[in-house]
Amino acid sequence: MDLLSFSRGPALTVAMAIFVLGVLWRLVGVLSLPAWRDDSAPREGAPPAWLAALQAIFSKMIPHRTFLKAGMFTTINGYVFHIGLAICVFAFAPHILFLKSLFGLSWPALPNGVIYAAGVLTAGSLLAALAYRLTSPVLKLISRGDDYISWALTFLPVVTGLAAAAHLGARYETLLAIHILSICVFLIWFPFGKLIHAFLFVFSRGATGIRFRHRGAQL
Repeated sequence: MDLLSFSRGPALTVAMAIFVLGVLWRLVGVLSLPAWRDDSAPREGAPPAWLAALQAIFSKMIPHRTFLKAGMFTTINGYVFHIGLAICVFAFAPHILFLKSLFGLSWPALPNGVIYAAGVLTAGSLLAALAYRLTSPVLKLISRGDDYISWALTFLPVVTGLAAAAHLGARYETLLAIHILSICVFLIWFPFGKLIHAFLFVFSRGATGIRFRHRGAQL
């Protein structure tokens, strides 16, 4: 079995299985935690719990005006690489064909030029995020190995995908295999590192919103 056959065969199958089972394990772990109970009466005008949760989930997508100026770079840069990554993953024709093989769903792809531009922008944004983390005294102090591993495993699929698309450095089949293997490592790490925030942020923000709004705090 050559490297490409291995990467898109057994390696990808095992990685996707670990990803799905790992994410389910983390979600079950969160949902099975004892429910927080507050027997105090809610403040006058407090919204229902479900509405408070939704308010927190969406309102926290933009920093509070008090911290908006200080957090402008991280906010904008965060949106750049999240949106850019989403475009690369869900709007590139080969990726859409792969997702169709899994779920039977398909949608129009964006032109390759747009995908390549999004990929370059995403890679640059991730490098900027790393540079900011390494130069910010606060971020540097609180950063741990998980932060850097999660960054690297997000960056590698982007840069290897760009290299494969541009046929840079090796045969296309080899570059494609390396790209797929980088995705496999990303999928395996995803449930067990900070990348799982893509699922868990809904629960953390929702719980915070419920507690704060119950006490009458504004979000």
